[in-house]
Amino acid sequence: MNVNGLRAASRKGYLKWLATSRADVVCLQEVRAEEHQLPDDVRVPEGWHAVYAPADTPGRAGVAVLTRRAPEAVRVGFGAPEFAKAGRYLEVDLPGVTIGSLYLPTGEAGTPKQEMKERFMAAFFAYLAELRGKAAADGREALVCGDWNIAHREADIKNWRGNRDKSGFLPEERAWLGRVLAPEDGGWTDVVRALHPDREGPYSWWTYRGRAFDNDTGWRIDMLMATRGLAGRATEAFVERAASHDERWSDHAPVTAAFTGW
Repeated sequence: MNVNGLRAASRKGYLKWLATSRADVVCLQEVRAEEHQLPDDVRVPEGWHAVYAPADTPGRAGVAVLTRRAPEAVRVGFGAPEFAKAGRYLEVDLPGVTIGSLYLPTGEAGTPKQEMKERFMAAFFAYLAELRGKAAADGREALVCGDWNIAHREADIKNWRGNRDKSGFLPEERAWLGRVLAPEDGGWTDVVRALHPDREGPYSWWTYRGRAFDNDTGWRIDMLMATRGLAGRATEAFVERAASHDERWSDHAPVTAAFTGW
């Protein structure tokens, strides 16, 4: 779940949502705060263990992972020096599975921001291969949850024709995500799309401008990418879309999946 600022989200409904969630693990993106800036009930909600990776730039990015049981190990970053303190990746080990929270850069076509996004993508693709290989060697599974900031297919964005030259739907970005998912290359599985192969969406982000949410003019950019064995155990996956615009506590909605044998 991209919370679009955890302090703001906690005032709007995040804690209420979390209190009713049956999840074993919750991955947060765009936390935009360091731990000492968060009230205790937000920083470590009752019944949860929480780990954070803030960005070195105040008020930007930041990821977190909340788990019902204490993680066996915690790792910040993915080995790329440029992004070591960017607050964009954090992973934890639980019995039999490694779970990562990812906030891939947004980018802006034709600008240095897009060049940075492309460097991140290149470095993270190499890490995904490393993560999948290590998980297989150790007899484990892996799951990378987060805001990937790329809509892969036309079915993943309502207004795809009007966004073909925009970051998040550029041909090279879509091709990169295709490599992540290709069985002969990246080898990861998009859990939501695997369970809903023929439908549009389900979208997970809507701009606050206009009536995008009311008209469901959204993007599916928040995804759960699983290793093949774990993906095969997915029983359901869905977007927890708010009932109305006024009930939203972020411009994103939680994306949830359930797996057998947890």
